This record gives sequence, structure tokens and C-alpha cells, in this order.
Amino acid sequence: MSDVYARFVDLLVTGFGAEAGEVSESTTFMDLELDSLALVELTMAAQQEFGVPIGDDELRAEDSMAHVAKVIEAKLVEV
Repeated sequence: MSDVYARFVDLLVTGFGAEAGEVSESTTFMDLELDSLALVELTMAAQQEFGVPIGDDELRAEDSMAHVAKVIEAKLVEV
């Protein structure tokens, strides 16, 4: 588990009401029942947390937490 993954899960838990025990690498946003508005808000919060731009189309409801961490990690390398 990477630092990016852990920080992203913490963001979900502290800001979006997810419980740490219900989030795993294979958990999707659909599993967490995040609607499209929450996903946009989460994208904005992740941009602020990690200091990288994340397009609205880069985080989708069917994406797993592992996928999200990889997207953010790739963006951190670009910076």
C-alpha cells in the first residue's frame, strides 16, 4: 500500500463519510455509493491534497481505489 493510497483513503474517511474498514484497494466509488456530485467534490479535494490537476474524466464511479492511487502517483511523477 502506497503513501498516496493511504492519503487518498484518509481523504475519503475524513471528508466523505467512508469508513476505513469498508475501503480496500478493490473498492470502487460505486461500492461507497458516492454520487456524481460527491465524486466531483472528491476530485477537487484530491487535487488540493496532492497538488496535481485531476480531470473530471479521470476518476469514474467504477474505478477502484488502487486505480485512483496509480492515476495520482503518475501525475506526481509528471510534476
